[in-house]
Amino acid sequence: MNQVENLSINAIRVLSAEGVQAANSGHPGLPMGSASMAYTLWAKHMKHNPQDAQWKDRDRFILSAGHGSMLVYSLLHLFGYGLTIDDLKNFRQLDSKTPGHPEYGHTVGVETTTGPLGQGFANGVGMAMAESYLAQKFNKPGYEIVDHYTYVLSGDGCMMEGITSEAASLAGTLKLGKLIVFYDDNEISIEGNTDIAFREDVNKRFEAYDWQVLEIADGNDVESISKAIEKAKAETGKPSLIVVKTEIGYGCPAKQGKESAHGEPLGEDNLKCTKEFLNWPTDKPFFVPDEVYTHMEEIKQKNIKAMQAWETLFESYQKENPELAKEWELWYSGEVKEDLLKDEDFWKFADKPNATRSSSGEVLNRLAKIVPNLIGGSADLAPSNKSDMKDRGDFTTEDHSGSNLHFGVREFAMAAAVNGMALHGGLKPYCATFFVFSDYMKGTMRLSALMKIPAIYILTHDSIGVGEDGPTHEPIEQLAAARSIPGFTVFRPADSKEVAAAWYYAVTSKDRPTALVLTRQNLPLLEETGKDALKGAYILKDSDKEQPDIILMATGSEVELIYNAAQKLEEKGIATRVVSMPSWELFEQQSEEYKEQILPKQVRARVAVEAASPFGWHKYIGLDGDMIGMEDFGASGPGPKLFEKFGFTVDNVVEKALKVVENNK
Repeated sequence: MNQVENLSINAIRVLSAEGVQAANSGHPGLPMGSASMAYTLWAKHMKHNPQDAQWKDRDRFILSAGHGSMLVYSLLHLFGYGLTIDDLKNFRQLDSKTPGHPEYGHTVGVETTTGPLGQGFANGVGMAMAESYLAQKFNKPGYEIVDHYTYVLSGDGCMMEGITSEAASLAGTLKLGKLIVFYDDNEISIEGNTDIAFREDVNKRFEAYDWQVLEIADGNDVESISKAIEKAKAETGKPSLIVVKTEIGYGCPAKQGKESAHGEPLGEDNLKCTKEFLNWPTDKPFFVPDEVYTHMEEIKQKNIKAMQAWETLFESYQKENPELAKEWELWYSGEVKEDLLKDEDFWKFADKPNATRSSSGEVLNRLAKIVPNLIGGSADLAPSNKSDMKDRGDFTTEDHSGSNLHFGVREFAMAAAVNGMALHGGLKPYCATFFVFSDYMKGTMRLSALMKIPAIYILTHDSIGVGEDGPTHEPIEQLAAARSIPGFTVFRPADSKEVAAAWYYAVTSKDRPTALVLTRQNLPLLEETGKDALKGAYILKDSDKEQPDIILMATGSEVELIYNAAQKLEEKGIATRVVSMPSWELFEQQSEEYKEQILPKQVRARVAVEAASPFGWHKYIGLDGDMIGMEDFGASGPGPKLFEKFGFTVDNVVEKALKVVENNK
C-alpha cells in the first residue's frame, strides 16, 4: 500500500468518525474497521462513474450493514458523487443528504435503502439475478453490454439474520457467479463479543451453500483484499464470500476492538487521539489532503473512460441489433408498450364464477405476451398462487434465461430479491405467496414503499374462505397491516375485471408497490365492474332516490354479499347504494368531489363488510355506521360454513343495515 492509498483509507476513517461525532449519534466502528476493503473495492475494482450514477452497466455496491452509513457517505464524497463536506457535517440532521441509514432515491449513489440487517444482502441476490437474466436476453457475441458485478458489504448482524441464510442458499443454488459479498468479520455486536450469541462457522455454512469462500486475515491488507476480489471474479460458477477479519473502530486506541466503538460517537478526546494515531492534523476538522482529492480525480477519470467505452460499444450494438436495442430502451423506460386501457380483450372474461387468484393467473398470462420484461415467481406455491407464465421458461441453476422464478420456501428473501430486481432496473418483477405469509415479508414490503419502487406482490388465499386449512392460514389482520404502509397500494378485487384493473395499475406504476389480494373461492363476474376500479371505489348499484338511505361497502368476495343484500333491502323499501372499494389508497387519491359523490357525507347510515379485521374501516363508516368483520382468528372447516358462522350472510347484512337505518332516522 503506497502513501496516497494509506491517506485515502485514513480519510475515510476520519471523515466517518467526524460525521458521527458532529451528529453526536451514529456508528463509527464499521466504517473505521472496513475502510481498507471499501477503498480497495471502490478504487481498484468497482466499475462506476460519479458523473452518471445510473449508468446501466455499473457495478452495484450495497452496504447491507446500513448502520455504518458514514462509510458510504465518505466514499461518495471522496469519489466525486457530489456529497460535500457540509453534507458530511450534517450527518443525521433533518433534511440532510446524509440520513442515519442509506436511503435509495435520497442520496445519489446509494443503490438501496438498508438498515434492517440482511435485507441488503438479499437485495444483492436479486440484483445479481437481474444482471444474469438481462445478460442472457441482450448480450450478443462481441457485445457484452450487460456485464457487471453486485458487491455487498455485510457484518456479523447480517450473518445472524435469517433472511441472509434464505438468500445465500438461493444464490448458491442458482450459481450467481457475479455476486461478491464482503463479510466484515469484527466479532463485535452492540451487546459485546459475538461469542455471546453467535459461534457458528460462517465459512463452512457458506461452503455448504455452494459459495466460494475466501478469507483475509488482516482487514488492512489491501494487496490481499485486491487479490481476493480478483479470485472472486474468476469464479464464474459460484457466488463468493470474502471473509475479512477486521478490528471495529480501527484507529481509535481507546475503543478499537470494543463494543463501545459500534454505536456511539468516539468522543472529542478519542477523536483527537485517533487523528494522532493516524498522523492526521488535529486542528483541521473534516480535513482531506489535496493529494487524496487528486488521487480520486484520477480514479474518476478512469471510470469515466470505462463508461465512454461502454457507450461506444452500445452505439455499435444498436446498429448491429436494432430490434434488441429498441427492446432495451423499452425495458429500461418502465413503460408498457400496449395501451391496455383501450385493449378491450384485456378486460373481457367468460361470464362464469372464478376465483380471483385464477383470474389473476389469466391476466398475468395475457400480460406475459405483451410485457416482455415481466419476471417473477412464488415461494413454492406457484400452482396455488397461479403465478406461472406459460411459454416463458424457468430461471434455473442451469439456465438463467427463463422468466419464471422458483424461490423455494423463502418468503422474506423472495420479497427482498424482488426489491433488488426492481432497483436494478430493466425488469418488472413480482412475487407470490399466501396472504397470511405476508407477515414474513412485512419488513420488505415496507421498504418497497419507502424506496418508491413498483414491486408487485401476489397474495392469494385472502380470507376465512381458505376454510379447512384453519386459522393458521386464514389472514385476518394482514389487510390492515398492508394498508397501514405509507405509499403502498393494496387491491382486493371483487371479480375478474377488478383483477384486470389491479394488474393494470401494478404494471404501469413507477413509484408505488402493489399488493393483489386474491381469493381461493370462486366469485361471480358482476356486470357493473370494470375500469372504474382504478378509482379505488365506485358505485356498482344505486337506488332511484337522489340520496340513498344506506350505503353498503365491501371489497373482494364480500362485494357479492352486499350486492345481493341490496336487492333484499330494496324490496323492503330501503334505498341502497352498493360501493365496491378494491383499493382504499387509490380512492384517497381521487378529488374531494369524487369522494363526496361516492360517499356523500350526509348519508351517515353505512355498513362495511369485509372478512378481515375491521381496523381502519371506521374512516368510511363513521360514528353512525356499522361493520361486519372478523374479531377473531377464524376456524377450521369448509369455507361456506365459516362465512355463515362468522356472520357473512345476506340475512345478517340486511339485519345490520336495517338497524343502522333505524338508528339514523
